[in-house]
Amino acid sequence: MDIRPDFSATVGDTPLIRLAHASAITGCEILAKAEFLNPGGSIKDRTALGLLDDAEHRNLIRAGGTLVEGTAGNTGIGLALLGASRGYRTIIVMPETQSREKIDALRVTGADVRLVPAVPYKDPGHYAHAARALAASLNAQDPGSAWFANQFDNTANRDYHETHTGPEIWAQTDGQVDGFVCAAGTGGTLAGVGRALKGLRPTVRIALADPAGSALASYVNTGELKAEGNSISEGIGSSRITANFDGAPIDLAWSIPDDESVPVVHDLLQREGLCVGGSSGVNVAGAIRLARHLGPGHTIVTVLCDSGMRYQGKLYSPRFLRSKELPVPAWLDTAFPD
Repeated sequence: MDIRPDFSATVGDTPLIRLAHASAITGCEILAKAEFLNPGGSIKDRTALGLLDDAEHRNLIRAGGTLVEGTAGNTGIGLALLGASRGYRTIIVMPETQSREKIDALRVTGADVRLVPAVPYKDPGHYAHAARALAASLNAQDPGSAWFANQFDNTANRDYHETHTGPEIWAQTDGQVDGFVCAAGTGGTLAGVGRALKGLRPTVRIALADPAGSALASYVNTGELKAEGNSISEGIGSSRITANFDGAPIDLAWSIPDDESVPVVHDLLQREGLCVGGSSGVNVAGAIRLARHLGPGHTIVTVLCDSGMRYQGKLYSPRFLRSKELPVPAWLDTAFPD
């Protein structure tokens, strides 16, 4: 019998899927880790588990306490579901600009969702600062009752990916991996997987696929945090260097515009039957760039972070796409005529 004892035991061990079209046009094997198959629907289930396991190990949260986090959505969903399975209450502070589908998904988990204006990180009203302040306020009233997960600067995030996600990729490819590429929000996945793979095979190339409007690609390439343009992608990109991203072993970095990544999202659905979110489009576009940089015959791994159903009103809305001057595939126009 193969029975998982609880929610935590269902996180991870996601399959690698060969992307036939991306592989064909590059002459490489392009493989994608199907993180949307995690129980909470995204790679952030891993982040949530790594953070909470570390907090419990260090006695930072007491039984029946409150988990507090600032998140664009997916980490909050993972924390809320994981918290429910372990007897915690969860409060999530979230930018009000995130997709309605993700906001509703968080509320369905039973989390107390607090929406705040989307402001730059330097603003004290930024969702991460607001979450930290909320946890501090709860602890002032009842010491030890709340824990701020701090996914951006709590390196338990990066450490979990180094000890779990990276070794999974290595095992699934029998060590035959030449490159890994993904976007960075907290930086935990890219840094953790990069450290794991570099430790096993120093010649593995690690690449950052950065959405337009983020400053991280500029930082890797020039040492300067400089952002240009903007993107409809959610949960990825940054204007600062987080503790998780700091020191990540990145060899290459590209800024990926929406008019390159969004068609990839639509192609993944039409050609591969994979309905994924915007960050997955950025990741696969980055994988195609890395494959072309390395040349035919290499094996490239990337990540399909979450389901496209969490972005239906944006990525799969002809009206929204046209409002952003992004291409609309004919099949989507037929499915949702104005």
